[in-house]
Amino acid sequence: MEDLKISKRKPSYPISAKLHDYLTDYNRNIQLPIFYDDLLRFQGSIVVYDKDDNDTLWIRVYYNEFDRQEIDLALKKVYTILHSDGNESTIPFLNVDAIDYCTFGNSKPFRVKVRNILNDNYTYFYVKKADASRVYGLELEHMLSPYNLNFLVFENTLIEEHIVGIPGDEFIKNMLDKCSKSEKSQIAKEFVKFNERCMVRLLGDMRSYNYVIVSTHDFNNVDYKIRPIDFDQQSYEGKFNVYRPQFFKENLKMVELVSASFQKLSIDQYKIEERSILVKRLKSFQGRIEALLACMDDDTISIPEHIALLKGTIFDYTLDGKFMQCESMGDILRNTFEFLKRNYENVNPKMV
Repeated sequence: MEDLKISKRKPSYPISAKLHDYLTDYNRNIQLPIFYDDLLRFQGSIVVYDKDDNDTLWIRVYYNEFDRQEIDLALKKVYTILHSDGNESTIPFLNVDAIDYCTFGNSKPFRVKVRNILNDNYTYFYVKKADASRVYGLELEHMLSPYNLNFLVFENTLIEEHIVGIPGDEFIKNMLDKCSKSEKSQIAKEFVKFNERCMVRLLGDMRSYNYVIVSTHDFNNVDYKIRPIDFDQQSYEGKFNVYRPQFFKENLKMVELVSASFQKLSIDQYKIEERSILVKRLKSFQGRIEALLACMDDDTISIPEHIALLKGTIFDYTLDGKFMQCESMGDILRNTFEFLKRNYENVNPKMV
């Protein structure tokens, strides 16, 4: 499998006034006590290694004493806003154990570990530069996937809840071969559905390190799901295959697993199932999705060359002439969703 090339660096797009108003309407835009730039004032750092002494590409950062006290308190307040609607009664029981910084990728996030000192339970959240592409990706994931996402935006700062799971590349390398035949079949099914979901909502660059495998114990079985964790490449690229995880060489073992597990008839069945489920979610969030697409219509989140290439490819894929009239990524997504509704909406017996 040849490597699928994408743009080496996608520009960061600012939050537009219209998107700002949308986020306010849906309680995503909330005044925060700290900005992304505040965390850049660190005085030193050390490399963070994993349990096998491999470089994780994260560094643990340190601040001078005065800044550390101020930053710690602000981060605890962010935690309470994210998880308890700003109730600060728990702040005395919280401790910021670590602040890590990643220089790899577009978003250059900070990862904050917050621990409850009463019981040693801990969780993470991320502080990133607010990028419109990523915000659109997070909102679409919240509405069109089986999972709810918790995030906040304030001016140029984005706060994201941690998505728990095993990194896809680590799972493929160390755990996939140890799975039973029935577990592999289930993972293959989930990859087909994940691939379809990313393609339909134009979420790009889902290489194995940009999604996680979530395992849940159910009676005597383990249930596996696949969740994206990187939303920077939402509706930016012009190459249609960038939005199809099956075409990345990092996912080759998953593609081989699908081929070994299913015939084409089963693969098509799971694709139809996922498209039908997406239609139900579209109807559930109809007003909110239309408001989001209206923001995308007036926003700049890609370049004209990418829009022209993508709409032409999707026209070849669907033979729907409406795609050739699209002038924005919002237009393309709207027509994609309308195409799904026309072709994959389940019949309601009461309406027959």
